[in-house]
Amino acid sequence: MSDAYFMREALALARCAEAAGEVPVGALVVKDGVIIGRGFNSPISRHDPSAHAEMLALREAALHLGNYRLTGCELFVTLEPCLMCAGAIMHARIERLIYGAQDFKTGVCGSLLNLFAEERLNHHTETTGGVLAQECGSMLSSFFAMRRAQQKGRIRDSGFRIQEADNEP
Repeated sequence: MSDAYFMREALALARCAEAAGEVPVGALVVKDGVIIGRGFNSPISRHDPSAHAEMLALREAALHLGNYRLTGCELFVTLEPCLMCAGAIMHARIERLIYGAQDFKTGVCGSLLNLFAEERLNHHTETTGGVLAQECGSMLSSFFAMRRAQQKGRIRDSGFRIQEADNEP
């Protein structure tokens, strides 16, 4: 199966996050062509700052294999991983990381910096970015545009209002 196939599966997980009111990011771990771990963003609902899609997919895969080392595994995620997730990817010894949209604010696979290219670190995951980037990026852009519109609506709705008098002279 192709990278695009697995990224579409990750996008389906991202839609689950969006439906739950979370930032729409989905991730899955694949070993030998079989999905062994899935996750979607849920830090808000879980009250857990580490509940990123990647972290949840890694946890499920580790339980599936009975080992925290995920050698020979690939991780597919709809958004370029942050520093926390990149650290977990390295510690898990993920062989290959495939992501969709770049994250110029917190992405550490080449956008903000490239943690995986740091020669002083002992594990170097192969990275491939831009798989279904437009679809992944559009989902995120739409989500944040909706959030901004909701915020503007709340500000307007909760603002000071002048009521007209019922009996004007």
